[in-house]
Amino acid sequence: MSQIEHVDVLVVGAGLSGIGAAFRLQTEAPTRSYAILEARDSLGGTWDLFRYPGVRSDSDMMTLGFPFEPWTDPDAIADGPKILSYLEATARKHGIDRRIRFGNKVVGASWSTVDARWTVTVERPGGRRHQLTCDFLQLCSGYYDYELPHDPELPGIGSFSGDVVHPQFWPEHVSVAGRRVVVIGSGATAVTLVPALADRGAEVTMLQRTPTWVTSLPRRDRVRDVVQRVLPSRAGGVVARYKNVLSTMAFYELSRRRPAVAKSLLSKGAARSLGSTAMVSDHFTPTYDPWDQRLCVLPDGDLFEAVRSGRAQVVTDTIETFVPDGIRLGSGRELPADVVVTATGLRIKVAGGIEFTVDGERRSTGELRVYRGTMFADVPNLAVTIGYVNASWTLRADLASRYVCRLLNHMEQNGWRVAVPRAPQGMSGRPLLPLRSGYVERAAGELPQQGDAAPWLMRQNYLLDRRDMLRGDVTEAMSFSR
Repeated sequence: MSQIEHVDVLVVGAGLSGIGAAFRLQTEAPTRSYAILEARDSLGGTWDLFRYPGVRSDSDMMTLGFPFEPWTDPDAIADGPKILSYLEATARKHGIDRRIRFGNKVVGASWSTVDARWTVTVERPGGRRHQLTCDFLQLCSGYYDYELPHDPELPGIGSFSGDVVHPQFWPEHVSVAGRRVVVIGSGATAVTLVPALADRGAEVTMLQRTPTWVTSLPRRDRVRDVVQRVLPSRAGGVVARYKNVLSTMAFYELSRRRPAVAKSLLSKGAARSLGSTAMVSDHFTPTYDPWDQRLCVLPDGDLFEAVRSGRAQVVTDTIETFVPDGIRLGSGRELPADVVVTATGLRIKVAGGIEFTVDGERRSTGELRVYRGTMFADVPNLAVTIGYVNASWTLRADLASRYVCRLLNHMEQNGWRVAVPRAPQGMSGRPLLPLRSGYVERAAGELPQQGDAAPWLMRQNYLLDRRDMLRGDVTEAMSFSR
């Protein structure tokens, strides 16, 4: 019987978070061996999976990019291929690509207190399985399902004679030029697709049940351009990064504290771009407050421009049923369509859907409490990456990776093999993510909870998290053993 391979740290996922975690392990915990397991056959995660027209970042690249590898492309809001190239170049530059094992899907992880290690079960193509062990398990697989998007039951869709496409699995053969395309949805994917499809010559309609708050931001960051002309590249990147962190935080706090003011600012901005207050009232004024759901960004107001120029239209209505040539709406109107794009949202899959057991006892993610937004109460030597909802994913992912390195170094210096967060008795729980978005509400039973006080809070505040994750006491509410 062959011996099971062992590494000190096993990283799951080779997207933004996994590449960042690998760099931090190499530079801040260099005595630890590590490997990266990636279920797919290429790195990049989201940016390799999503290939729909116009796919792009919805955060600025100065904060979505790595702090150790500043984004240098002129576009502050970048398209998917540019982001993927950036990730590939970063992994190659730092030798991280050589640590990735592709086609290795983690399906289970079992902790043994006696052995003080995880046994990880991996499935390879063809259904073959094998196991590895590790001292510490770091999950960087995001929080949505790569294999199964949200697919609501659309009445009568089987009768539709045209093409039906989901953005998560965009087929290369679909041509839209000269065709009538209806994009169902109003979130980040829909507002990205509509102007991109219009640019490809489609006659596009965005069909939404309810509006979403949207805002226009410049595709290029002029402040960054100026700063980088007078400061060295790295210093200029830091200044631009913090400018964007602070401006994003400021608008989020305004939205939470003075929602009426935030609504007014967003509505006036949309009206200026569209040239119509009536259109804003009908199609771009949600019933909820800004940041109750994620705010959608339009680079250079591209969706507004497409609508204003007549290359696209927005319809706010419900679907009664599909018909062979389109969609009949609740109002009785029929939308003709040759192609329907179901941009109806993502499906959350916490911790990559991995089944956990601790000393033979299964741990359901919906029953867990997060510690510093990075570990779970009563689950030893495991970290999970959860990004911000009000700022770029990478900001928090990088703090989590650096915190893990601090914890690993503390354990090594003191001879500890095991670190387990312990929640206080009677601590009340609250939802992990402060959003009323459909994908969050649908996953309420699967998402772990946060607590009612630090270090059990999942704060949406980069500056406070930076202080606590990089300088806070790693022993707080933590139990160690050998």
